[in-house]
Amino acid sequence: MFCKLISKTLALEKEEEGPSVRLLDRAGRRGKRLLKGGVVAAMALVVLTACSEHAKRGWYPGSNETTNHNELLTHFWVGAWVAALIIGVTTWVLMLWVIVAYRRRKGDKGYPRQVAYHMPLETMFTVIPIILVLTLWGFTDRVERDIGTPVEDSPLTVTVYGKQWAWDFDYEYTAEDGTTEERHLYGTQAQLTGEEGTEETLPTLYLPVDVPVEFQLKSRDVIHSFWVPAFLQKLDMVPGQTNRMYLTPEETGHFQGKCAELCGEYHSEMLFNVEIVEEDEFLDEIRQLPEGLSGAELNRNPNENPDGQQDQEVPLGDPQRIEE
Repeated sequence: MFCKLISKTLALEKEEEGPSVRLLDRAGRRGKRLLKGGVVAAMALVVLTACSEHAKRGWYPGSNETTNHNELLTHFWVGAWVAALIIGVTTWVLMLWVIVAYRRRKGDKGYPRQVAYHMPLETMFTVIPIILVLTLWGFTDRVERDIGTPVEDSPLTVTVYGKQWAWDFDYEYTAEDGTTEERHLYGTQAQLTGEEGTEETLPTLYLPVDVPVEFQLKSRDVIHSFWVPAFLQKLDMVPGQTNRMYLTPEETGHFQGKCAELCGEYHSEMLFNVEIVEEDEFLDEIRQLPEGLSGAELNRNPNENPDGQQDQEVPLGDPQRIEE
């Protein structure tokens, strides 16, 4: 459609005699050469960057098998970048074409023909961006709905509490034989001294492979953000509010997690480990933890309690009111 509109414009211009006709002829020939060169360059870029497996995934961490959502999220990420690359290259080629082809040349006098408007062209410049935005929104909405669908009858619920500057984990697990486990872990802040062995001292979140997990994400003090880069998902943890994340780990291994929201002086030390293991090993690990759930008894509001007083919580919907 764009090429047809350009052709019509060139035809109108050729009706006039003089140097402008020669200018447009040269512009058409050079524009075609520039357009062909841009297409070849874009194809070469795509081919070269697709050589490695990591590049095919858009340089995302982890793998498509880490969780049940990774493949969907990776395809969405790569697809968005491919679309952006095509649009970007096309835009730059057209811009450079206009800059080079219609530059002022030696011997040109006066101003070129002035065109007030071109309704079909301007309509196209309005309609195409709207279509692109609606398309991107449609894909985004579909992916969000897929990964945000609650897991029915999940045997494992992990309540994650973010706190300055560590993590607490509550496990509620129902085994296949009907037995239930309720365990908790109080995490302590990492001490990043630069020495080896620090990672082993971090709080460790254990998850069984191929078991659907519901994460309930809460905060004990300020806003934090639960992020395991290999899971390709992160979600804020807001005082007085419970956010939920659903996924199924699909490969065993060791992963790292961190807080992705600036939460105070030692934000960089708010780290934890993630171990995805077989179900038997998972049960062995959590049975070594204290029984029961930690609950909200350690929640506090640092703004209202500068002395660090505990056992206070910000009620949802009224951040100004403190319940004793």
